[in-house]
Amino acid sequence: MRLKMLDGNGAAVEAIRLARPGVIAAYPITPQSSISEHLADCVMNGEINAEYVRVESEHSAMSVCIGAQLTGVRVATATASVGLALMHEVCGVASGCRVPIVMPVVNRSLVAPWSLWCDHQDTMAERDTGWLQYYCGTVQEVLDLTLCAYRISEHEEVMTPSMVCLDGFYLSHSMQKVTVPTDEEAWDFVKPYVRKNMYLDPTDVMFINDLCPTSEYTEMRYQQKIGFEKAEEVTIQVFEEYEQRFGRRLHTVESYHLEDAEVAVVTIGSMSGAGKYVVDQLRQKGVKAGLLRICMFRPFPAKEVRTALKDVKVIGVMDRSAGLGGVSAPVAEEVKAAMYGAESRIFSFIGGLAGRDISDVTFRGIFAELIQVCEGKSDGVNSWYDLNGDPMSLREVQTC
Repeated sequence: MRLKMLDGNGAAVEAIRLARPGVIAAYPITPQSSISEHLADCVMNGEINAEYVRVESEHSAMSVCIGAQLTGVRVATATASVGLALMHEVCGVASGCRVPIVMPVVNRSLVAPWSLWCDHQDTMAERDTGWLQYYCGTVQEVLDLTLCAYRISEHEEVMTPSMVCLDGFYLSHSMQKVTVPTDEEAWDFVKPYVRKNMYLDPTDVMFINDLCPTSEYTEMRYQQKIGFEKAEEVTIQVFEEYEQRFGRRLHTVESYHLEDAEVAVVTIGSMSGAGKYVVDQLRQKGVKAGLLRICMFRPFPAKEVRTALKDVKVIGVMDRSAGLGGVSAPVAEEVKAAMYGAESRIFSFIGGLAGRDISDVTFRGIFAELIQVCEGKSDGVNSWYDLNGDPMSLREVQTC
């Protein structure tokens, strides 16, 4: 084991290098660009023995990766925001053909309006395309979850691609101290890639992604459902093995002071550290506050969420995604579904869009609203909690 100073993108590159891909195809896009650039450097310097394919778009990058991995080599790519949106069609091909690609996604807003900054609208838009999704809270977790994702995705009962999601700039460009396995330790954990199920081989020809009759389509989707169910079991097994090997515990959900909590927030991604800090402050004042961090969003760990929150009276779910047109934002919808029938009151909070900071001040304000509800002094909350001024007057067009 070694200590290195890495930013989130660097940790993703290090994990990919340790996994020894044979083909790399990536298209640079802010704030992911340094991943594709440093992977190219690793190939040029001989640190990765791979073919680096310079593609003209993210759609092409994913297409190259699917074809290459079907031949029997592990691949690497990464993307963000509108790059992931451009991949949408072929993301479905990867999952439907059960190609276990592992892809870091550096979270960034979708258009319009244009923004280079962090929120989760890009990966939440892909949440039903058949990919596993893990959300990192620290730079260390970027490395750890990427290494684990190879084992989980490539498991013969899972065979499902993974997105390892890291918040743009908050993690991608944040330098932190990271414990890194040696090349030998990591390779012994990840192990060589072995193709299974569908594959491309001129000596053993098969049709891949051909037109599927109605009589088989539903059954193939059901196979993917079973893969997701297995993924939840395999994730826990792989996390336990990772802790035994490297001493770091990973979570599908992480509970923080929930044993006797009366009010709690549910978080996802890098915002969680500030939330824990405020929970500690409230605990010192005698407030029974807690926090639940969602680390694995697909498959959604409904049982773990329900168990962790079953005794909490008032819950606020914080989404870094607008969830336009829905009753609530995406994470809140999943938590409400998991808690169906429970007596808890659950509220959706939407904010932190386009990189707006979710600070300790933010959490104190949100907990204050939840406490008011818990004490019977209020019957609701301000869901869009970080609006500035009168939002409807922004860039208002005056007609003559």
